[in-house]
Amino acid sequence: MTVNFAFCIISHHILLKTIIRSDKLSVNPTSKEDGFLKEKTAKKNQSVEKVLQIIEVMANNKTPMRLLDIAEKLSLPASTVLRFLNTLLTFSYVIQDPETLKYRLSMKFCQIGNLVSSQFSIRDIARPFLLDLSEKCQESTCLAIEQDMMVVYIDVVDGPDSMVRTMQRIGKNAPLHSTGVGKLMLLDYDDKKLDRLVSEKGLDALTAHTITTKKALLSELSKIEVQGYAQDDEECEIGAKCIAAPIKDFTGKTVACISVSGPVSRMTSQKLDFIKVHIKNAAAEISRQLGHKDK
Repeated sequence: MTVNFAFCIISHHILLKTIIRSDKLSVNPTSKEDGFLKEKTAKKNQSVEKVLQIIEVMANNKTPMRLLDIAEKLSLPASTVLRFLNTLLTFSYVIQDPETLKYRLSMKFCQIGNLVSSQFSIRDIARPFLLDLSEKCQESTCLAIEQDMMVVYIDVVDGPDSMVRTMQRIGKNAPLHSTGVGKLMLLDYDDKKLDRLVSEKGLDALTAHTITTKKALLSELSKIEVQGYAQDDEECEIGAKCIAAPIKDFTGKTVACISVSGPVSRMTSQKLDFIKVHIKNAAAEISRQLGHKDK
């Protein structure tokens, strides 16, 4: 599984950050003139904001739009929207159907997205959060994705005593049904795909605590969906507990998960409550950087 496709449509989010960041470049004032320049550059460019709002409205609509529909959604004069659309047409970011006169975004956003995605990966984005979580929680942290209906760990940060579970090594596989990260990934499975998992991979018991029936798994997934995180309570390895949180892209799909793991002796209810807060915040921030918006 890769997350490069996520950058295809959300490239305008990255463009927004780049433009706004450039508008806010710090200037070390050595004179009144420099101070005035700093104040000016700190202001947002309203024209740029409106263009990006138009792009986001068109992307979220998912079908071609009329000029008046775009203007109405943004509460802007049609003449203003038309001016910005003409600029986007000039630079091939928007295409207009000659028959219906409706507008849609062009594949140029995919070109930009591919260029951006080649510069960094989800591992690069998540790495600082894994380090921070490990430091705060004093436990091991992991980043995992789904591949071929299995969990694959793609990054690991050892805790202070280097206590990392056997399966949680970079490149190692683990079952979906017995891990915190895996159970989160199963939330995107429909009933048909879940049946396929049971048929092809099985729900084998790794410990006495492992979920081994579809009914019990569905009950667990319902609970996880409500609480927004998942736990592995010695279900994958005796003596180890884990809390995991989902990383979502702009579509709301879980594209990866992060987890904090530690020995049962240290993972007390009080510490688990502490970890829950920080891991959910970290996952939400990584998701935000991938274009996800909370509803």
